[in-house]
Amino acid sequence: MAQSHTRVSPWAPFHHRPYAVIWTATLVANMGTWMYGSAAGWLMTTLTADPFMVSMVQVAATLPMFLFALPAGALADVIDARRLLVWVEGAIIVAAIPFALLVELDRMTPVLLLAFTFLLESGAAMGAPAWQSIVPRLVPRDELPAAVAANSVSINMSRALGPALGGFLTSAIAIAAPFWVNAFSNVGSIAALVWWRPRDRARDGLAAERLASAIRTGLRFTRNNPPLRATLARAVAFFFFASAYWALLPLIARTQVAGGPELYGLLLASIGAGAIGGAFAIPWLRARLGADGLVAAGQVGTALAMLLFGLARQPAMAVAASLLAGVCWIAAVSTLNVSAQVSLPDWVRARGLAVYVAVMFGSMTIGSAIWGEVASWAGLGFANFAAAAGAFLGIPLTWHWKLHRGQALDLTPSMYWPEPIVTTTVEDDDGPVLVTVEYRIAPEHREAFLDAKDALERQRRRGGGYAWGLFEDMSTPGRFVETFRVESWIEHLRQHDRGTAADRALEGRVRGYSTTAPAATHFIAR
Repeated sequence: MAQSHTRVSPWAPFHHRPYAVIWTATLVANMGTWMYGSAAGWLMTTLTADPFMVSMVQVAATLPMFLFALPAGALADVIDARRLLVWVEGAIIVAAIPFALLVELDRMTPVLLLAFTFLLESGAAMGAPAWQSIVPRLVPRDELPAAVAANSVSINMSRALGPALGGFLTSAIAIAAPFWVNAFSNVGSIAALVWWRPRDRARDGLAAERLASAIRTGLRFTRNNPPLRATLARAVAFFFFASAYWALLPLIARTQVAGGPELYGLLLASIGAGAIGGAFAIPWLRARLGADGLVAAGQVGTALAMLLFGLARQPAMAVAASLLAGVCWIAAVSTLNVSAQVSLPDWVRARGLAVYVAVMFGSMTIGSAIWGEVASWAGLGFANFAAAAGAFLGIPLTWHWKLHRGQALDLTPSMYWPEPIVTTTVEDDDGPVLVTVEYRIAPEHREAFLDAKDALERQRRRGGGYAWGLFEDMSTPGRFVETFRVESWIEHLRQHDRGTAADRALEGRVRGYSTTAPAATHFIAR
């Protein structure tokens, strides 16, 4: 099965013009983002030498993803993701211009630097789930892993080119130059999104979900999706410890190796270059190591890179550590991203990816703050060594969480539930709704039916149900009643449209244990 993923050419997504255009535009935008990100980290080292304050730049850059990714994912599922991205990218331009102006006028302070970094990254957080959710609309499903890998290459190309160019502009022109370039770098992304005319996603004809309800549904889906939960567990084990070198790299370049902005840019560029090179080896490595082995290898390599960072006193060793870190970063990140993507049906894709993004950046936010504090009282070397030890330890602790490759689940829409029968008018907001399903189970199938109840419960909860229960009639052998609640009538109607082919197969297996067709009944609270 694993080899089926290697037959698609890495260049296949670029045969689709919308993907190629948007990929190119986001490459330019990401270059601007990395230019300002590296310049912001270096600027903070000129304002203060406190390792904790320097690490707070990384905290300010990652915290918005943790705070806003889930509401942003719900928005991307509820409204048109393309239009949301146009507005978000425009807002980022509006916020980036005064940021660059304050740097130009030498009015920047540590607090202002953190505030503007937080503001710009908040805009990026509002758009991140939408960017990820449109990828399956740009390429066929069998090309999705290649498209995700190509997106990672884009990010890492920008990481390789942006910081190096930012360091050059800082030295040749002024520290404000990278901030001005960033302010206008996403104009191309806006133009590409305006130009793109995707097919409208299939809609259920129901009113749009409310934001709070959409968020609750997304969280409920995540809790009851074992493949996605496994991805999140492995993500925490990787990103929490890998955040150490991201947070401390400006000080490694400035104080430990005694370099300037050009060296810091070179180190970031080396991480990007390593990631680009690693991207071409990923299909070969995945075919031999599998998804779980590839992420574990990325953790081992990241730990070794942090050991080198802790020992580095010369640029050559720091560059070598950066190259290794880049290879391992893309190996882990692209594999985790694909596992999250293929665990999600289209109706909840942006919300599920938002949970993944929130966990990823939440881990990096907490990790950056912790490793910055550790470096403040124990030194840069000790912080990197401790993070390396943690990365090694995280492998056996999370190994039982297996990543998903998408082979076993068919998440295409099925909509196999019949319309509920009602004899009176039911308003959309009426509820909560109590649904009961009665089964008559043959005696020889009783144990198999009970073995399937956990999977059935997770399916109901993924679709929006709660308070699930299964009851056996003690006076009538073989009679079982399944019950669950749904927030409102319209939310139950959405359940009818959320079923996938995998859900249909599960229910077909459960129905096969019953001697009669299961009978569903609906009750509304009054």
